[in-house]
Amino acid sequence: MTIDDRPDEDERELPPPPGPGGRPPVNNVWVYNGKAYDLSDWISKHPGGEFFIGRTKNRDITSIIGSYHRDPEKIARMIERYSLHRDATPEDIHPKNNAPDFLFKEGFNSWDDTPKYAFDNKEDLLHKVKARIKEPELAAKLKRMDRAFDIVVVLLVLAYFAVQGLRLYNTSWMPLPAFVIAMVLLRSSLAGFGHYAIHRAQKGLNKYAVNAFDMNYVALSFVTADGHALLHHPHTQSEVDIKKNVFTMMMQIPRLYRVPVHTVHKFGHLLTGMIIRLLDVCRLTRKVGIKDMYGTWRGALPHFIGSFGVRFLLVAEVIAFTLAGDFWAWALQFVITLWISTFMVVASHDFEVPTEELHTDTDDWAVNQLEQAYDLTVVGNKYVDCFLSAGLSSHRVHHVLPFQRSGFANIASETVVREEAAKFGVEWLPAKSFFGDRFPKLCRTYLLAPSREAEENRWGFVREHCAPTALKTCVTYTVQGFTGIGTV
Repeated sequence: MTIDDRPDEDERELPPPPGPGGRPPVNNVWVYNGKAYDLSDWISKHPGGEFFIGRTKNRDITSIIGSYHRDPEKIARMIERYSLHRDATPEDIHPKNNAPDFLFKEGFNSWDDTPKYAFDNKEDLLHKVKARIKEPELAAKLKRMDRAFDIVVVLLVLAYFAVQGLRLYNTSWMPLPAFVIAMVLLRSSLAGFGHYAIHRAQKGLNKYAVNAFDMNYVALSFVTADGHALLHHPHTQSEVDIKKNVFTMMMQIPRLYRVPVHTVHKFGHLLTGMIIRLLDVCRLTRKVGIKDMYGTWRGALPHFIGSFGVRFLLVAEVIAFTLAGDFWAWALQFVITLWISTFMVVASHDFEVPTEELHTDTDDWAVNQLEQAYDLTVVGNKYVDCFLSAGLSSHRVHHVLPFQRSGFANIASETVVREEAAKFGVEWLPAKSFFGDRFPKLCRTYLLAPSREAEENRWGFVREHCAPTALKTCVTYTVQGFTGIGTV
């Protein structure tokens, strides 16, 4: 898919297109352990919130239930009342997981390409780790760590508004270097909180808090929560994992134009694009039916209010700094935050390596997760790095235990996971430095590589940048940012 190929309205709808063989998929079916279920009436009853059930319709949710619940057997018993008492068929599964086609490789089909793992082996790594974290002493410690994490978040929110307020009130009170550094650190830290909020039950105030994931200008959490929590984590580095396609559209831009064009594209997202995308989601929700996605309006409204609230906050900041005559200070922190955060998103996996080179010979889900991820370090202190890395410092534990509520809890669990992993022959490699290791490699891969068009046509450097089609691509991509295309 090229950036000229905006999905038409039919392709953007949730009702699934024809399944394998051209036959229409069955509506209101969820697949678990090879069996078909109709969880429509469970959407508003799900303990983890309506979102996770409403969004996984016509998908295989085996790995989601197995990995995201402390006791998946309990969930299996709970949903048995909704069983359709038959085996699942290809028509039960949306071939593209109800997501845009361009996020997957050509020919991808969810029925065939979704990894199949069994979660009923009591002797596998995941069960061993879960048993250890249930021990009373550690369980109590994890709760304390969650509380400490939330207290730090409150302090970060206060600092976030204080830094901007001081700069707007009197620039001498918040010099430009201090302002930019503080905003980059605070935005990454708040996005780290939003990252963990996505993994918490989508209930109560957390429906609002999850939108903190938007604070670093990269994502629209209302959309990304699905791809991150439900496609990336359960199916890491497989063909289902859409996170590895973060750079798909940007790589169509000639390399010298890539940074400025993508920056303006994301500025367009900030000003109008993300809001247009949200309005599109509202229209889609109304068309599909609120009951099929969130159960009730009461369950849905906090998601919408929180998302629109954060979008309006970010736009209001631009307006405030512009009116104060300090736009370029805002712009500088925007550019630095955007690019550091963009690379941070993909820094904890080898997304630049072709998927077929990463497959491991294991049917143990947790072992596979450890082998497909690694930890990051920014300054060397795990508790500080937890925020500076947008929640990716203790990343291997996070992938084995995605249901944990905070990065501090993951740090406290690391010894247990490392000890149990050693019994399965998994080597615990040192954390990788973001600035010393991952950032330079990612820059070479995604900023210095020729455009897709240049590679496909074997163009030289000059033609890559001067071809009329290349220039048209730059203009189109820039405009698309303001219309909400390319939002993730």
